[in-house]
Amino acid sequence: MKILIFGATGGTGRQLVEQALAKGYVVTAFARNPAKLPLTHANLKCIQGDVLDYATVEPAMLGQEAVLSALGSGTKKDTLRSAGTRNIIRAMEQVGVKRFVCETSLGYGDSRQVLDRTPFYFKYLIVPLLLQHGFADHELQENYIKQSRLDWIIARPGNLTDGELTGKYRHGFPANDKKITVKISRADVADFMLQQLSGNTYLRQTPGLSY
Repeated sequence: MKILIFGATGGTGRQLVEQALAKGYVVTAFARNPAKLPLTHANLKCIQGDVLDYATVEPAMLGQEAVLSALGSGTKKDTLRSAGTRNIIRAMEQVGVKRFVCETSLGYGDSRQVLDRTPFYFKYLIVPLLLQHGFADHELQENYIKQSRLDWIIARPGNLTDGELTGKYRHGFPANDKKITVKISRADVADFMLQQLSGNTYLRQTPGLSY
């Protein structure tokens, strides 16, 4: 399968690229600075582009069979996730690529209850002071996806760590689940996202991910 990965130089994006290559996928990595992805592989092609510039997004979509997105901008007050995702959706619908697997986050919208499982300082300081804008942009990003004609799956991980790939994590739990830790490694998030390329269990759903 030929797949296109956005956000390929970020933490989850790199895991997606590495794991996809290990599984035998033909990977196109889309990045503003491909030099930040120091990988060479017979099945890897890096394309330089800006997800906010539609003119660079559509050409990258040609010949692809599925798209994964791990766009992120930290705590910056921008609309990279939502505006970039809108361009991705437009290009997918224009070219005819259907399967879209996108990483967002737990903690807002109908998953807000998971914040009750986080430390006091995170729920009442970090979220309202540092993550408020990012959560709002994620919510807009999800709205664009849900309004699309794509075969989409939105993966909502808890707090991301640089831990190892375990393959042992929970997914699809209710927002009020008291057993989750609200954290998961980027490697395990990538593992889940790649599984969604062929599975329909969570088609047009927003499963949470956590240990």
